Amino acid sequence: MATQDTLSGTLFATRYRIIRKLGGGGMADVYLAEDQELGRRVAVKILHERYANDEQFVERFRREATHAAGLSHPNIVSIFDRGETNGSYFIVMEYVEGKTLKELIRTRGRCPVAVAIAYTRQILSALRYAHRNGVIHRDIKPHNVIVDPEGQLKVTDFGIARAGASQMTEEGAIIGTAQYLSPEQARGAPVDQTSDLYSCGVVLYELLTAEVPFTGETPVEIAMKHLSEVPRPPSELRPDIPRDLDLVVLRALAKEPADRYQSAAAMDADLEAVARGGRVPSDTTEAATVVLSGGRVVDAPTGVTQVARTGTTGGPAEYTPLGRSRRPLWPWLLGLGALLALVAGGWYLWSSGTFSGSGDVAVPYVVALREAQAVDAITKEGLVPRVRRMSNSEVEEGVVFAQSPDAGVRVDEGSIVVIDVSAGRPEVTVPSLVGQSVADAVAELGRVGLVAQVVEVFSEREQGTVTAQQPAAGVSVVEGTSVRINVSKGARPVVVPSVTNIPYDQAAAELQAAGFVPARTDVASDLPAGIVVSQSPAANTESARGTTVTLSVSTGPRTVAVPDVTGLDVAIARATLLDAGFRVRTALEDTEDPLSDGVVLSQSPLGDTQAKPNSIVTLYVGRYVPPVTEPAPSP
Repeated sequence: MATQDTLSGTLFATRYRIIRKLGGGGMADVYLAEDQELGRRVAVKILHERYANDEQFVERFRREATHAAGLSHPNIVSIFDRGETNGSYFIVMEYVEGKTLKELIRTRGRCPVAVAIAYTRQILSALRYAHRNGVIHRDIKPHNVIVDPEGQLKVTDFGIARAGASQMTEEGAIIGTAQYLSPEQARGAPVDQTSDLYSCGVVLYELLTAEVPFTGETPVEIAMKHLSEVPRPPSELRPDIPRDLDLVVLRALAKEPADRYQSAAAMDADLEAVARGGRVPSDTTEAATVVLSGGRVVDAPTGVTQVARTGTTGGPAEYTPLGRSRRPLWPWLLGLGALLALVAGGWYLWSSGTFSGSGDVAVPYVVALREAQAVDAITKEGLVPRVRRMSNSEVEEGVVFAQSPDAGVRVDEGSIVVIDVSAGRPEVTVPSLVGQSVADAVAELGRVGLVAQVVEVFSEREQGTVTAQQPAAGVSVVEGTSVRINVSKGARPVVVPSVTNIPYDQAAAELQAAGFVPARTDVASDLPAGIVVSQSPAANTESARGTTVTLSVSTGPRTVAVPDVTGLDVAIARATLLDAGFRVRTALEDTEDPLSDGVVLSQSPLGDTQAKPNSIVTLYVGRYVPPVTEPAPSP
């Protein structure tokens, strides 16, 4: 079912411009995006919203980033970033142009034998590196392997990977895809690196036959078949598969981990032998025989497998592909006689000089070998090596990274085999970065294949600007070299001097001498006019030179008008002055006017004059004193 893509065109996590949706799975969707900082295309994997509050899913999602981010290998998808934004958990990984192995199998069917071997060896190379670093993938399947246009494979999706052996279940649920599960995974038992090799064997089986070994209507039914049924050899479905390749697949599919390959390197060595047209060792033959005999079946017996044995009792079983009936002996004897005749005739022609130098040999697999080893292997097969030295960013100098014809192709003796040998990483010219912003400088280095080493330094240049670089611009260096870029973090801070309680002119002069810019703000204060009341930034703190220091300068003590309360009743006068912010003191003054009793006769300071708030206003209040009457003179 198609899902609506609502993120296309948006800027995700303030850095990744979403281009389009690439696909989705059970727990996350994957989008193609443009990294706005480094200018490269990436794949952004976003956990479904319904799982954002599920600690189990979030932890599994984080685990994918943690384990994959620690793995740097040409056959493993690189992890660049991870995080959480607006409740969405995400992982940013390398974007690989190409298709999954599953898509290729669905559209093209069976894979050529030589190509199937080469693809599987690349998967094993990734697993070998991961296992060496203590990480078991636990979900190897063709859906998780991407093939780029050059035929390089990338293993992705470490979503259920964990370091070391561990249980395969989470709350009783089997994690993984049923068709590719190892028997121990199907049982929820502990897993180790051999579990990945079992799944890799299933992938190789599907590459060769376009079918998986076990199918069923439900995952449980398929899991039970992994536990109990014997796989059909791939050659029963495809007769051109070499017998020794059958043995490799069957050993990888052993029910018991002890019967399988114990390392990716061991399985890879057998595939290399098959690619060269050689034989696998006896332990692989014996392990495959155990698988075909139905021996060591995990927790379930089966009687569907038949193995032909030589003799009547004892001895190892002889490998015979299932489903093929025995044929009469006489046709084989006739064939053997014809073969001997051909050999005799060929010997006669060769000895008489009728022909020479002709023959049909398989091209050996020499990718990943040192040049001398590859030349020796090709020469031993009667072929002529031709070496092309080419720069390669991923392969160590002196190691073969490509060959033509491919391994396993049969050619005439004396044919030329071209091998591409890494001349090391290509050289690139260091660009000029001084004066650029740090983001632009890092992006430019990334575009030419160099690594930015950002070092912040104090500088008079604008913050975030590149002030110097090493190596210098124009120098040729090997791709992947680190380039140090010094980035300004602003001017070195200096201590701000204390300039309070001194006149503004003096304060401004001291600030300028120290490298600061004074700015003035007038404020009311009890200090005399022109005196600095406070400063910002505060004294004895550190700030960059050129920083503005704001000085609050006193305009002198603040005054207000004294209300005129003369002629008012003393109670009213007191209330008026208190409301205006003054304190009140009264003094009585005798008066013979009865109407002036309790009335303010005068005040100090006078009404409508200026005075400081909270200062004292003295009220002179009339106190009526009756006049003294002189007694009338006696007659």
